[in-house]
Amino acid sequence: MELDITTFLIVCPLVFLGGFVDSIAGGGGLITLPAYLIAGLPPHYAIATNKLSAAIGSGVSVYRLWRGSFVHFTFLMPAIVAAIIGAAVGSQLLLVMDEIYLQYLLLIILPITAFYVLRKKSYDDKIREVPHSRAITTAISFVLSAYCGFYGPGTGAFLILVLISWAGMNVRTAAGSAKVINVAANFAALAVLMLSGKVLVTLGLVAAAFGMAGNYIGSGMLIHKGATIIRPIIIFVLAIFFAKVIYDMFVI
Repeated sequence: MELDITTFLIVCPLVFLGGFVDSIAGGGGLITLPAYLIAGLPPHYAIATNKLSAAIGSGVSVYRLWRGSFVHFTFLMPAIVAAIIGAAVGSQLLLVMDEIYLQYLLLIILPITAFYVLRKKSYDDKIREVPHSRAITTAISFVLSAYCGFYGPGTGAFLILVLISWAGMNVRTAAGSAKVINVAANFAALAVLMLSGKVLVTLGLVAAAFGMAGNYIGSGMLIHKGATIIRPIIIFVLAIFFAKVIYDMFVI
């Protein structure tokens, strides 16, 4: 695909916002994936290139959360392996789906995911003893990483919610664990999609720099101010995305 400056001007600021939101409460993919679609990328290319910028940008918040003692790699090792396997399975499924059906599927999944992410209540910040929490975390990691490999947006938010509810983590530990699992899944899916030739490397790398900046600022706010969700930004970007889809379907 040929890229022009307009593509970068649309994608990069929105990826910055997506990284900012994602590092605080997850759900940044609800901004970053529509950013690529708004810029005119076909669905397969949009999802694949979004994996590149998301994987690199998320690495910054993982580092900051690890420095803040919110990430425990020894506990998470089985979940990381499960994430890699799950994401590879999901991305293979993505590649065999016809583009027109994928586009229709995105129109259904995006609003459902957004509704679920935006309606969730305040996080529980207490740690609870949960039997077999490592096994639960590993199973959660496989299932949601398969979803991440196939689609992506909302994975971080879903992980945080389930790790708090089912694995007994507090909000900061859940956010750190979710970020590690999400990064592992993104890199595994990225490897599969790179081999398919669907990743626009230049665009993804430039956007990743903006995503890193957003993740760095947002993860600092998580550490110091706790978890919040920036609903107006997500709603605004999704509104633009659906307006573009309606315009493409009924005007062009």
